[in-house]
This record gives sequence, C-alpha cells and structure tokens, in this order.
Amino acid sequence: MKRSPGEDCSSSSFSNPFMSLALSIREYFLVTLTTHPFVSNSVSKINTLLLYVNVPEKSLLTNEEFVLSSTAVVVTLIIYYVLFGKRHRRKRKVLAEELRAAQRQVHVLEEQLFNAKIEDIMASTPTRKKSSSQQPRQIRIFMDGAFDVMHYGHMNAFRLGRSLGTYLIVGVNSDESITECKGPPLMNDEERMTMVKGCKFVDEVVPNCPYIMTSDYLDYIFETYDVDYVVHGDDPCIVDGKDVYASAKRLGRYRSIPRTEGVSTTEIVGRMLLMTKHHHMRHKLRGRGNSVGSLSGLSITGGGAAAVVGGGMGVGDEGNSSDDSDNEIHNDDEEDDELSVFTASQYNDGERIVIGNQSKFLTTSMMLRLFSAGVKPPGEGMRVIYVDGAFDMFHCGHVRFLEEAAKRGDYLIVGIHGDSLVNKRRGSNLPLMNLHERVLSVLGCKYVNDVLIDAPLAITQEMIASLKISEVVHGTESDDIGAIDERYKCPRELEILTAIKSPIDFKLVNILARIQKKQAELQRKIERKKKAEREWFNNKYDQKVQNGSK
Repeated sequence: MKRSPGEDCSSSSFSNPFMSLALSIREYFLVTLTTHPFVSNSVSKINTLLLYVNVPEKSLLTNEEFVLSSTAVVVTLIIYYVLFGKRHRRKRKVLAEELRAAQRQVHVLEEQLFNAKIEDIMASTPTRKKSSSQQPRQIRIFMDGAFDVMHYGHMNAFRLGRSLGTYLIVGVNSDESITECKGPPLMNDEERMTMVKGCKFVDEVVPNCPYIMTSDYLDYIFETYDVDYVVHGDDPCIVDGKDVYASAKRLGRYRSIPRTEGVSTTEIVGRMLLMTKHHHMRHKLRGRGNSVGSLSGLSITGGGAAAVVGGGMGVGDEGNSSDDSDNEIHNDDEEDDELSVFTASQYNDGERIVIGNQSKFLTTSMMLRLFSAGVKPPGEGMRVIYVDGAFDMFHCGHVRFLEEAAKRGDYLIVGIHGDSLVNKRRGSNLPLMNLHERVLSVLGCKYVNDVLIDAPLAITQEMIASLKISEVVHGTESDDIGAIDERYKCPRELEILTAIKSPIDFKLVNILARIQKKQAELQRKIERKKKAEREWFNNKYDQKVQNGSK
C-alpha cells in the first residue's frame, strides 16, 4: 500500500521528537504574538497607510507576516552583533593602542630632534678651557633680569634661552640695583628668587646681579660660571646711549630670542591697577552715606591697603546683602569687542566704566605643547598627589606650596579651575589671568608633573579613580575664602584629604596691597613703558612690512 508524500512528511515529523518540539514552539510563538494587541494595532495602522497609497487588499500585511519579518530582523541583528560587533570593538581597541604608540613615537622623535639640535649647537660652539673630557659637554646659557611680578612670558623666555644650549643660568637683579635705576620693585629678592628657582627651564640662579650689565660683570660671568652665550630679548637694551651687550657681541657670545608678545609685567600690573581704583566700582553701604572701593570678590577700604578676596560683600557689610542695583557687573559684548569674563564694567550715573581688559596674549596649541614637553603619565605604583585652585597671578606663595605638596608623593597633578568658576567664586574682573595664561604659568613650575585644565570644583570618586589619585592636598593659606566641605567631601570620606601648612603667608591680596600703596607712581611708570612698548612693536612690524614689500 502506497503512502502519499504528505503522509510521509507528517509521519516523519512526528516520529522525530526534536522536530515535533520545534514545531510546537513555533506554533505557540506565532499564536501568542499574532494575537497580541500591540501586533494587531501595528498591523492595522500599517495596512491603513498601505490602503491610503492604493495598495491592493490582497497585498496587505497579516499579523503572522508582521511577526515573522520582525523576528527575522531582530535575529539578524543579534547574529550580526555576535559575529561582527566584537570585531569592531576589537578594531577600536587596536586603533586606540596604535594611537598611543604613535604618541609615544612622537615624543621619541621630538627628543631625537632636540638632541640633534643640541649637537649642532655644540659643534658650532668653541671648546671652553674649563671643559673636562670626562663629563658630558654642556652649552651654558646666561640670562638676567629683575623678574618682578614674574609671569609665563618670563618662563617662555627661559624656555627659548635654554633651547640655545643645555644648561640655563639666570641672574636675578638685586633690590638695591633695581631701586637705584627705576625705583623699588614690588617683590623683594627672596620672592623673586623663589619664582625663578621654581621654573622648570632654569638650572641655576645667580643672586644680586646688577640691573645694568657692564663689560666687567659680563667677563666675570663668563669666567666664574663658564658661560658660552649671553641671551637677551630682541628688544634693544641701551643705557646712556650704549649697548649693554656690546662686548658680548664683539666676542660672538651673544644670542637674542624673540619677545613673548601679548604679555608683559607692565600690562599685568595694569590689570591690577584697574582693580584698585576706587571709582571703577562703587558700592554704597546699606544704611550709610559714604562709598568704598569694592570689586565684589575683592574689597578695599577707602584709605587702607587691606583687601579680602573671596566674599561678595564690601567692608562693613556685617553680613547684610548689598543692593544689587548698586553692585551689578555688566558684560556688553556689543559695545566693546574686547569685553569678556575678564572685563567687567560698572555703570555710574549712566556712564559705563571698564575695569579690566581681555588678555592680548594669543595662546596656541603649539605653545601649550612646548610648555608640556617632557610631561609623561604616572608610572605603575607611583603615589599621585592632587591639588587644585585658581592659581591666579602665579606667585611665590603658589610655588612654595607646590614644592611642599610635591614632596608628599611621586607625581603631582594640579587642577586649574576655569574662568567662569573663578569669576563666580571671586567676582569682579577676577581672574586677572585667563585659563590659558594660568595653565602655562603652572606648567612652567618644576614641581608640577601635569595639570588638569578646567578642573571641577568638587572632587568626585570617578575623578579620583580616573587620575589614580592617592592623596588630595590643600594649604592653610588661600586666596579663596569659603567653605571647603562640599569641595573636598569625597576625598574626606575616603580619608585621602590632607591639609598642609602653607610655607609662607603670601597671597594675591599681598600683591594688590603693594600696588595700591604705589598706585600713582606705578600708573605714571606704566604709561611711559606702554608708550615705549607700542613704539618698539610698531617699528618692528613696520620694518617687516617694508621688507616684505620690497
């Protein structure tokens, strides 16, 4: 007796238990999903749309077709992810590793380029009598200056000077010689020496140098410190009608470096002078008729030099809030293109008074990279120390604190708060230096291994884990006056927060107080120097334009 093909297929299916189970699951799956309200509603909407575009009824979608097609798409995506998703992830991992290897190679090539440059300098430099064949030869560079209110422009000059050799010696002018030639400096010998010693581009410091270099003193420097070249900026240094470095030039032992444009001590002191002029910000005390000079975060009484940075109230507020209309700071980009977070203005009887200007320094990625040369990530097992702050007007108090913090570990990371955060906490036209300027200043410090740019105010557990921080450190002296409970809450809970005694009691307010005492004198001096600087820059670029047009 013959069986029909259908009977053979049916009987074979039911005779195979696995096939029977698969069919049962398929039937259950289809029945369950095809009768689900979501599927029915979806199919109904799709068919309505198809009918609207004149699709024949016999071609409309059924519930079973919708379920099978959706299942096929989902299964395809799952299979694709299993087979190819991990491959893409592995490919990204390989690319990331190749990028890190390329970055390491860039550092190696930069070091090789630097060594090749040093070899060229050595080949062109005559052998010194004192040179010993047993020690690696050094090309010793000498620079000098007052370095009063030292800034990143001075650091960049040190970097450029050292790039002409292998060892940089910096002479710091004495208080007496500076006072004799141009009046007393704002910073004393010890403070200025601290700043120069703290620069990572400086190898040795010579104290008590004369402000005016003489041929005899240069001969003394060449002989005593075994110097190959004296280096100075490309702006002329003329005293009594004579070139100070004429003798070094005759000997072929003089080199010049380009000036760091857009920044100078004159310009920076000018920013602080604007802060200490009482008429730039008027704050009427509630219930009093007189006015005091107030800069929101910095308050200076009418006749004294005392100042407070951090709070938002003027002297004598006694906890009462000020009238917002009397203490409001306006930013108006439409009226002045140079206004920014560093430029605050006050309206006094309808007259708009600018109390600060945006920095003219042009920060490029190349400049940040040059200051970051030699920066490497912490090695395995290194104890990473973290400190943070504004580091505005980077001064000797900052340098001494960072020196002490660095002693607590193997690798020091400095978090630098962004401009808006600093301005929000301190008010007025603070910070005096923008974020890029402050980053360069801190990067130039020899005790710092790396910086965290635009660091958050509150230190989080994720941040501690990411940077592998072993200890968070803060000093007892700070330009900030405010609670630190929320700021350091997480490190305190993790028991990695340490307060260390600040080595010296020096803050931004000390500089501002000194400037206030000498305000009139400094104002006249700055006006003279700014005029001379403008003339020098105009002559420099006029000559370039004329040479380019020939």
